[in-house]
Amino acid sequence: MQNNSGREAKMTARLMDNPPRELAMTILRPIGLVFFLYLFILSITLFGDAFKLFGNDFAISLLETTSHPIVGLFIGILATSIIQSSSTTTTIVVGMVAVGAISIEGAIPIVMGANIGTTITNTIVSLTHITHGEEFKRAFAGAIVHDIFNLLSVAILLPLQIFTNFLGRMALFMEKVLENAWGLSFGSPIKAIAKPVTTVIIDLLGHNGWLAAIVAIVLLFVALRYMVKTLQSLVLSRVEGFFHRYIFKTTFRALMLGVIITALVQSSSITTSLMVPLVGAGVLSLRRVYPFTLGANVGTTITAILAALVTSQSAALAVALAHLMFNICGIAIFLPLSKIPIGIASWLAKSIDKSKLVPIGFIFLIFFIIPITLIYLLR
Repeated sequence: MQNNSGREAKMTARLMDNPPRELAMTILRPIGLVFFLYLFILSITLFGDAFKLFGNDFAISLLETTSHPIVGLFIGILATSIIQSSSTTTTIVVGMVAVGAISIEGAIPIVMGANIGTTITNTIVSLTHITHGEEFKRAFAGAIVHDIFNLLSVAILLPLQIFTNFLGRMALFMEKVLENAWGLSFGSPIKAIAKPVTTVIIDLLGHNGWLAAIVAIVLLFVALRYMVKTLQSLVLSRVEGFFHRYIFKTTFRALMLGVIITALVQSSSITTSLMVPLVGAGVLSLRRVYPFTLGANVGTTITAILAALVTSQSAALAVALAHLMFNICGIAIFLPLSKIPIGIASWLAKSIDKSKLVPIGFIFLIFFIIPITLIYLLR
């Protein structure tokens, strides 16, 4: 309380010393925050579009060749890591199930892998804090708690799925209930405001995927660096109080917020990545952001459900519902046991003290080296 009072007193003193300048900064900071938020969204959208220039065909070729459930899992991880979108991967899978290219049982491990692969974005986002010790540690923990949750969920639920097909059975039951339902597809409002600009950028770069990816990474670093600075300058204590008292006050509220926002923007990568700089800046604690990331996992399944409803194929809808049920089952297990994923994420974040190469090694090992190695060995 004394620290908060001290900060407010200093701000009041500055306002009295230089009213015009401070008033201008008070107006410009929120505008700057909105600008850098848009730049962040633009970079994420451009990053996905860049990978699509050379990634979708590769992803589809991977998906078409899977037969082993473990191979399917790692293909889901690798394909989603490449195209930066679990919604894209699961929509491709739903479409292939609809035409009979993959069975429901073969598709479920792939969508499990997609859940893991999509977390690469927020882990990469945390690297923008790499030169700022404690801030980087918090940001990395805030990013990988999502990874850890998905990895633990798969470790428990995939063996159960392989031996019992419980997700397939649950999804088919739900599909029968919804058999006569109609679905409507809608566009993501977030992607809609960024898409025209990314289209222009890609045209200017001659549709070169690598150049577009490099530009996206540069924009991402710039956007997040200044988002954090702007957040810290906007009376951090008041922002913190707002989040804790109203938005993230309860676990259920944070969980539902993650579901709703992600369902609206159709991208868990965007919604969970937005939380990383807030954790890094100390606005949100790891404990409070954890249920939000779990809710984002549920929200991201809406895209595939809508796509499945549009196909009018019962098997496609069953796969999309299996993805939803997988996330709900994971939440049922690891929301009450939140200390496990939060503890593992915190422990890994502390390892940064030994070497800042740990996060980079984590990204390459989890999302590329292990999947590529096991796909090669098991196929």
